[in-house]
Amino acid sequence: MKKILSIFSLVGLLAFSSCSDDLNTEPTNKVSGSVIMADASSAEAAINGIYRAMYVSGWSTNWASENFGQTSINLLADLMAEDHLMLEQGQGWFYEDYRLNVHGDYTNKNGRSYSIWNFYYTLVSNANYIIGAENTMGGTPEAIKNVVGQAYAIRAFSYYYLAQLFQQTYVGHEQKPGIPLYNEPTVAGSIGKGRGTLAEVYTQINADINNAISLLGESSGKVQKHPSHIDYYVANGIKARIALTQHEYATAAAAADEALKRPNLKLISVKDLGGNNSVKSADVLWGYEIIPDQSTQFASFFSHMDADVEGKYASKARQCISSALYKMIPATDDRMAWWRGQLAENGSGSNASYCQIKFKMADHKTSTGDYLVMRAEEMVLIKAEALCHQEQFAQARQAISTLGTLRDSKFADRLINRIDSKTYNLDTNAPLQTLMDEILFQRRIELWGESGRIFDLQRLGLGYNRTYAGSNHTQKVATKNTNAASDLFILPLPQSEIDGNENINTNDQNPIVQ
Repeated sequence: MKKILSIFSLVGLLAFSSCSDDLNTEPTNKVSGSVIMADASSAEAAINGIYRAMYVSGWSTNWASENFGQTSINLLADLMAEDHLMLEQGQGWFYEDYRLNVHGDYTNKNGRSYSIWNFYYTLVSNANYIIGAENTMGGTPEAIKNVVGQAYAIRAFSYYYLAQLFQQTYVGHEQKPGIPLYNEPTVAGSIGKGRGTLAEVYTQINADINNAISLLGESSGKVQKHPSHIDYYVANGIKARIALTQHEYATAAAAADEALKRPNLKLISVKDLGGNNSVKSADVLWGYEIIPDQSTQFASFFSHMDADVEGKYASKARQCISSALYKMIPATDDRMAWWRGQLAENGSGSNASYCQIKFKMADHKTSTGDYLVMRAEEMVLIKAEALCHQEQFAQARQAISTLGTLRDSKFADRLINRIDSKTYNLDTNAPLQTLMDEILFQRRIELWGESGRIFDLQRLGLGYNRTYAGSNHTQKVATKNTNAASDLFILPLPQSEIDGNENINTNDQNPIVQ
């Protein structure tokens, strides 16, 4: 009899738990799960372990250098699209994502299918232990709601990304196979679940994030003390993302607006953003603070992004912006400083045409920099887009202007020329005409390298073409299907899941494109 794919136990994951005084936790890998869940204060150590797991490597048997948690997934999803490229191949890390060539790795435990499946289901498994102890956990009601609310949000977040990575976007594909849903603690030998439908998955995602918002809104963690922790406002930000994907635009606008109400949160200038490497920035809703003894060195986001750090991966596999997108950015836009322009010749480090300098390692000696997972600017962009989809054009203009005027001194002059319309270009390199064109363009610039561009293309029904005149793409994938619902934009299930889950077989597998 096949059993559920083996995933980390609660106690095993606690080995990830931070020793930082800021997180108020000690290593707890020698404590039993029942003791850990006895009260809310000790359960906090389990939550800290989950957050730590979100940015460490070790999710695959090999190839750890490209499997370092959430930011690695954001990066690969950006590279799969048209705005982001790699100038060199390096050792192949992320380059195979960029050239849409990872399907063949589903049979082993090194590649994307296994590492991503293992990563998110480990988070789910451990969140389930906390959720399962809700009615037996000791502590004040506010403390219990805080820790359980975070667990619900983590489960919603994990299922949301699994759904996007292993199936087409929600709208138009509601009855396609989803992903297995586990809503109770699992142990070795637990029976695996089937895929169900994508609609059923999103029903669970929404139930979880609504539970999280309700609990966190009444808890001691409505505003978390530590930026690595999900609070009421971050949970609303996650809800805004989910609703945008589902084309639930009124919900998306309201949730984004609620997230923006966090005390002391504000949009900041490009100069103040610096290297996008500090959770202390006033615009950060959620991020992972990386302290020196938690640095993952080579297997880290900044190792792959900052070409000016000697000996790190980006120095020989540079990350660049598409020349087409760069040339669309007005000269008066401060974000031009996030990339090199076209240079006469390429030199070392970031001295290469269109190389990114948006993301910079904070400390070269310790190889550290914080990972920013959600910023206020994203919430403004979601709000503006959602309002525009609802044809609330005046409100959408007002929303996008709060960001646009902060970035571009001539933004108001440009915006006045945009037609009030929710339609948008099917050619992503075409000139901007409508208000929606402008909003989506602002999103492409602001969230470059952060949010996974491929998810936007899928939910908007857009394909892409890297073979435009003057293209600087090193992999143009001209012979591959890059339409919105391309099978190359989703991953096959890992073979280990098919082998180990009695309720999933080869007939349940996603299309495999070699």
